[in-house]
Amino acid sequence: MLLGSAVWCRMIRAAFVLRVLVRWFIACPQPQADVPPVSETKLNFLKAYKRPIPSVYNTVLQELIVQQHLMRYKKSYRYDPVFALGFVTVYDQLMDGYPSDEDRDAIFKAYIEALKEDPAQYRADAVKLEEWARAQSSSTLVDFGSREGEVEGYLKDIAERSRNTGSFSYSRFFAVGLFRLLELANATEPTVLEKLCVALNVNKKSVDRDLDVYRNLLSKLVQAKELLKEYVDREKKKTEARAAESQKANEAVKNFSGEYQSADR
Repeated sequence: MLLGSAVWCRMIRAAFVLRVLVRWFIACPQPQADVPPVSETKLNFLKAYKRPIPSVYNTVLQELIVQQHLMRYKKSYRYDPVFALGFVTVYDQLMDGYPSDEDRDAIFKAYIEALKEDPAQYRADAVKLEEWARAQSSSTLVDFGSREGEVEGYLKDIAERSRNTGSFSYSRFFAVGLFRLLELANATEPTVLEKLCVALNVNKKSVDRDLDVYRNLLSKLVQAKELLKEYVDREKKKTEARAAESQKANEAVKNFSGEYQSADR
């Protein structure tokens, strides 16, 4: 009983850390008028993915999709690849260790489609930006404005929109996307982030604040995922044990039935 209580407390702690991380990423912006209700988005997700999701993950996903719905239908919202990279990074971190890779991908697809966006575009743009960032240096990363290219075009568009009030919606996913670009380019100097924010016309103080919290939460997320892995491994062993017992029982019934029929003859 004491062991069960200890495990339960650790699972509650892991779930709490995940929920704190989710609540931090989405700041509950006000949606514009004449948009689908949150209930419709949640229903779309449940229709698209009908398999049961472990409660510790399902709680986080349900809260995340509600909050991201509000962001998605904010008047100034517009999809951009840096935002996509940030979301994909966060999703993969949150769902790392999920029992099935196939199910994790299916959940991602259902989640994005419930928001009436394209999951393939999210993944493709994230990969494209990651590949681009790996080929950059500290100087070329911030010098996108003087060069031509697909990713450079994305960044120029963001810079142009962020210059005009009301046509760009900053988010913490965007900040994580910037962090991922810097990380992949090995641009660790603090001045690089400052120059990139200036080039993109983004408030560096907001980015600094959000990235500080993000780094702190990442360390907590590692601890939470360790607890989740223990839980998943334990449940897997229980399932395997139940399956083995069921098989033994079936074999015993089959053997008994065969012996009974032989004796009857």
